[in-house]
Amino acid sequence: MEATPPLPPVTPSVPPLTPQDSDQLRMLAIGHYVVAAITGLFSLIFILHVVMGLAIVNGALPMETGDGPPPPFAPQNMGWIFVIMGGAVVLGGLTLAGFMAYAGRCLTQRRRHTLCLVVAGLSCLVTPIGTILGVFSLVVLLRPQVRQAFLSNAVA
Repeated sequence: MEATPPLPPVTPSVPPLTPQDSDQLRMLAIGHYVVAAITGLFSLIFILHVVMGLAIVNGALPMETGDGPPPPFAPQNMGWIFVIMGGAVVLGGLTLAGFMAYAGRCLTQRRRHTLCLVVAGLSCLVTPIGTILGVFSLVVLLRPQVRQAFLSNAVA
């Protein structure tokens, strides 16, 4: 008796990317660029906190206590809190905006599917428009034919 060769594994067929999916990916990429710009601009507002904190630390903004009991901490410490918190928000906002713009580029090129999924989840933090963009991005990116289009682009 001859041994029959093993059959190759059967892979489920995934339908090709439809024109509607392509249009939605293009619109999501544009949305990522727009929300990235909005996020970057709004995060720059907190530069005012950094400037105010530096003014408190340098003494340019006097923090007099008057005739009451002394404050439980030095006014310069409050200035450093303003600088650190404001700097963290600016840095975090600009980083998120950069990742959103990069994810928009990746959506256009149909590359880095996992990065696009993560950025779509993170964009939900930017309410309300980022939440809408993030949810729609997750819905589109989790379709099997879209995932397959990203995988076939990664191999090529």
